[in-house]
Amino acid sequence: MRTKILHSIIIFVLMVTIAMPNKNFVQRASADTSDLKVAGTILHLREGPGLSYPIITTLEEGDPLTSIGREGDWIQVKVGNYEGWVASWLTAPTSAKQAIDKSVISQVDRLNIRTDPDISSAVLGQLSTGNQANLIEENAEWAKIDWNGLTGWVSKDYVTINDNPKKEKEPKDDAVEVTTTTTPVNKDTTFTILVDVLNVRKKPDLNAKKIGTAKKGQAFKVIAHEHNWVQIQYNDKKTGWVYSFYGTFSNKVKSTSKTSSSKELESVTIIYNGTNLRTDASTAAEVVERVDAGLNYPIVGVKNDFYEIQLDEDQTAFVANWVVTTSSNKTMIPQKEKEEPRKKGTLSGLTIVVDAGHGGNDHGTTGQRGTEEKGITLKTATMLASKLSAAGANVVMTRESDEYVALRKRVSIAHQYEADAFISLHYDATDDSSINGFTSYYMNSNQKGLAEAIHDGLSSKLELRDRGTQQGNYLVLRENRQKAVLIELGFLSNSSEERVITTAKFREQATLGIYQGILNYFNEQEE
Repeated sequence: MRTKILHSIIIFVLMVTIAMPNKNFVQRASADTSDLKVAGTILHLREGPGLSYPIITTLEEGDPLTSIGREGDWIQVKVGNYEGWVASWLTAPTSAKQAIDKSVISQVDRLNIRTDPDISSAVLGQLSTGNQANLIEENAEWAKIDWNGLTGWVSKDYVTINDNPKKEKEPKDDAVEVTTTTTPVNKDTTFTILVDVLNVRKKPDLNAKKIGTAKKGQAFKVIAHEHNWVQIQYNDKKTGWVYSFYGTFSNKVKSTSKTSSSKELESVTIIYNGTNLRTDASTAAEVVERVDAGLNYPIVGVKNDFYEIQLDEDQTAFVANWVVTTSSNKTMIPQKEKEEPRKKGTLSGLTIVVDAGHGGNDHGTTGQRGTEEKGITLKTATMLASKLSAAGANVVMTRESDEYVALRKRVSIAHQYEADAFISLHYDATDDSSINGFTSYYMNSNQKGLAEAIHDGLSSKLELRDRGTQQGNYLVLRENRQKAVLIELGFLSNSSEERVITTAKFREQATLGIYQGILNYFNEQEE
């Protein structure tokens, strides 16, 4: 009897073993073609691009993945015999070589450089808006950088990552051998003190002799950088070392314009990819060129909220001040009016972020007649921005061109500018082609009043079916500390509605309704 029981147990164990997916097989099968790996402790492989989709299997840290597609923040992958979707923020490239020839450009001021890819880790230093560093490695939501000899991690939510321009190899000077660990820096780099008093020492060591002190706001020419220390030109005769934690770096460039003097001019640094350079100081002006983050241009003039910049010896262009930083490393965030309080009937002094949904490789939905959502959201956003600006608002657009902007980055822009309102524009779709109408969504209680006011403004201008104001669990609403609304301006999946909502007339009425709703809301706040 015991022999029969033992025999049955052995057969059962064998059957279970055969039925279970072989983890080692999964790894071997995808190791040769994989371009990603699991960066988190565990990662769920799901049937679709979202947390609501069923879990196919669970992967472990380091498991290789082969990417085959992407939708927003989700990546479609193959792993062994499985195919499904994973969250991009829990993956990392398998090869560090993919990131060696890239640079990181900070989009915000005082971006912490940390010892580890974790917000609880120690802060080594800070980047200012427009500062560029070499990318060493990427890890989920973090980037490891080399900033003038300082190595650490920064959050990818607040940076632009670009390929470095290829440079021709310089001939080696065999007679020179570098033996010092000190890193030289750009000759035009300065270091500005951010604390009340900072000791200046003879050597890069806390126990070294103190040769003087530096005060908050003082700027010094940078000679070199060694680990967490920076060597400065303390005065005409002395150089000294200060701790880099307590200051910020900046650079100046010299003008190449014939019309400018030989003095150093203030310049702008582009901080977003796909930034438009225009023929005039308006978002409606013709685009001369689209440029990427990290490029520098001398300033030759200022007009409204735009800088006139020198492209070459014979050409200038205009760039919006909210997509650049100046050579003084102060982000040109539109300042709220200080002269007098906002007058009823205007939006003066208010900062409003207009978010054109989707963009780049994220096409959004496609209508039955072939309309791409990303295209008409941008057209609508541009028209709305024009109306808000005319009413005196400081308007910031999350994108001005056909580029992909991550959802978390859109939210971070609202936080960075301390926006009074964040308006995200979309067009809807569903499998049922008979469904139609417009909807306004909010998530948090502080967003509800603005959503209702905007929806009332829309309902007074649009003849579409009114689907009401609803609570919606969208990331740009859920993660937003500011007053945020997401608007679905009709269904592209309904062919008859698609004909209406893709016209210039509809966009005019819709943006007029949104503008009126925003104005009414802030008018009521004054009462």
